[in-house]
Amino acid sequence: MRERRRVRVAVVVMISLLVLAALPLYFGVRAAMRDPVFNSLDQLDVPAWATVNTVDDVSGSRWCLEECRYRERTAQSERAAAETAPVYEKALAAEGWQPWKVQFCPDLPVRTELPGRYTCWKRDELTLDLWVRDATCTIEAAPDAPAVEPTEGAVPPAAECKGSLVSIKVRNAIADDRTGPRPSTDPSLTGVDPDPIFSDDPLDDLTPSPS
Repeated sequence: MRERRRVRVAVVVMISLLVLAALPLYFGVRAAMRDPVFNSLDQLDVPAWATVNTVDDVSGSRWCLEECRYRERTAQSERAAAETAPVYEKALAAEGWQPWKVQFCPDLPVRTELPGRYTCWKRDELTLDLWVRDATCTIEAAPDAPAVEPTEGAVPPAAECKGSLVSIKVRNAIADDRTGPRPSTDPSLTGVDPDPIFSDDPLDDLTPSPS
């Protein structure tokens, strides 16, 4: 009986050790496989109210094979953009990101009618775009869409339009056109287009025969 108890205790101890070792191994492997940029964004000292419903999206190759990696994180904040943007900017500065005063910031046009702030940052071999703007529930219906009467007890859309939206876009600096001179649009660099006008067309003198 004593021998059986010792065997049982040994089996339980071995199973417990395996479980305790498997959990750190699992999280370690998952962290290693995940993009390190997202891991660094997780380390930002941002309050929980500014990181609601965080969604990460990634494309391209981490080693810039054919296309460099492009990372994008979107999140919701429970407070307005005027209060959310300084929180993110302070957290980025604390992690070593430097404000980047570049001509094309933002790189693409943004909706200026939404109150918010768009800033650009740079650290080591990465560039980062931070766009914080107030949330909006304005949805333009299609011209032919029928009018929908509000149901009894439904919450007005304006009651859900609170807080702000956060977008973080991270690129490799070598893949960001703003790190160097942009390609010129000088027509002399596009080559010579063939002249589409034919001056001596042999068919001009032919007259159609009567049918």
